[in-house]
Amino acid sequence: MVSGDYPVAVNEEGIKIKAESMEPEKLYHCVFENKVYLFYKDELGLLNCYEVDDPDAVKEIAENPADLESILKKHAGL
Repeated sequence: MVSGDYPVAVNEEGIKIKAESMEPEKLYHCVFENKVYLFYKDELGLLNCYEVDDPDAVKEIAENPADLESILKKHAGL
């Protein structure tokens, strides 16, 4: 997965988010329990979370995390 100063991490206890390290309006993600979780902090500083459980989308995102947005658009039919 991702490491270093990336504000979303997964460990044996679950998903850990460092919201204070997140840039507003930037999409962050992680793969946990065969689902992709998407996070972003809006312009008001509120944290938003979405879950993707489509197996094909999860597999593609896990294999190509740099293509996250294009994979999401493809599976959303956009």
